[in-house]
Amino acid sequence: MTSNEIYAGVMSGTSLDGVDAVVADFASAEGAVCRTLGHAHVAFAMPLREVLLALQTSGANELARAASAARDLAAVYADALNRALSNAGVDANRVRAAGVHGQTLRHRPDEGYTLQLNNPARVAELAGMTIVADFRSRDVAAGGQGAPLVPAFHAAMFGGDRKERAVVNIGGIANVTLLGVQSGIRGFDTGPGNVLLDVWSTRERGEPFDRNGEWAAAGKVDTALLSMLLEDRYFLEPPPKSTHRDAFDDAWLSGKLARTNRQLSPADIQATLVALTARTIAAAIRTHGPATTDVLVCGGGANNATLMRALGGELQPRPVRTTAERGVPVDQVEALAFAWLAKQALAGLPGNVPSVTGARGPRVLGAIYPR
Repeated sequence: MTSNEIYAGVMSGTSLDGVDAVVADFASAEGAVCRTLGHAHVAFAMPLREVLLALQTSGANELARAASAARDLAAVYADALNRALSNAGVDANRVRAAGVHGQTLRHRPDEGYTLQLNNPARVAELAGMTIVADFRSRDVAAGGQGAPLVPAFHAAMFGGDRKERAVVNIGGIANVTLLGVQSGIRGFDTGPGNVLLDVWSTRERGEPFDRNGEWAAAGKVDTALLSMLLEDRYFLEPPPKSTHRDAFDDAWLSGKLARTNRQLSPADIQATLVALTARTIAAAIRTHGPATTDVLVCGGGANNATLMRALGGELQPRPVRTTAERGVPVDQVEALAFAWLAKQALAGLPGNVPSVTGARGPRVLGAIYPR
């Protein structure tokens, strides 16, 4: 095992449930791109989660609140990295760099910017390793969406057998990577993943998420409400495209529900939101992917049995499996992707896929903060 091929990755996604960190060896992976040496998950303490949620929308004293939150977030990132290192049995000095994505607060590529809350200098100090951060802004500067950035890694990790394949990440927002033998790599955000499910569960039950989709399974899909939800213009836009949780939030859902005069139980609404996520992901794959596509799912949504059943039903006869069946646990894929992107950055190699993001060309992504 050579130290100069060990990288780490840290991801806190739009679900705002916490941080996943991995340490991976990119030198001795037995034919694969990398081999995970250690993983750690650190849940957000409720005060920090509430601050991050509040920062999704404008408010008083926003700059100072964001700076304080970035300071606290850096400590969580460093803690997650240290735990992953401990689980891997690897010293920080052996890690060439860690890719630390940051917490997205605003994503406005149509206005020429994207904002990920982070304090990579503090992470470098606390974790004692080189940090690569700010991955999305260069792609946006080059005219791209800045998202999704994981398709290049998906292609490297899951595309080696030259089969038609879709890789779906279901976080707060869902995105799909289409790996075509002839058509190459394509990908885009399909719309809400877990975000509306979590919003509704929090509002109605005081629970941050619907564990295993059990609450949704007790409800019944309302086809009229589902049709209304599907009217959102984002679903009709062609790729390249990307979105964020502030486009599909509590206000969006409340506005839709206010338009219906039907008396629906909270469980029925949750079941309908599951159907929305499954239907929009499946529509993206059916529209842009070949009929022979097999489907690999990762992200928190892969742990929702009700959502996975709904997605499998929508995509029949395509097989729908999780990335765990390909040896990569569903909660590690995105963190591994940012470890890979850190590796690309240090090597001076592109990390974006212009056919995915719409950028003017390949770009090296990320700013480097030496240890």
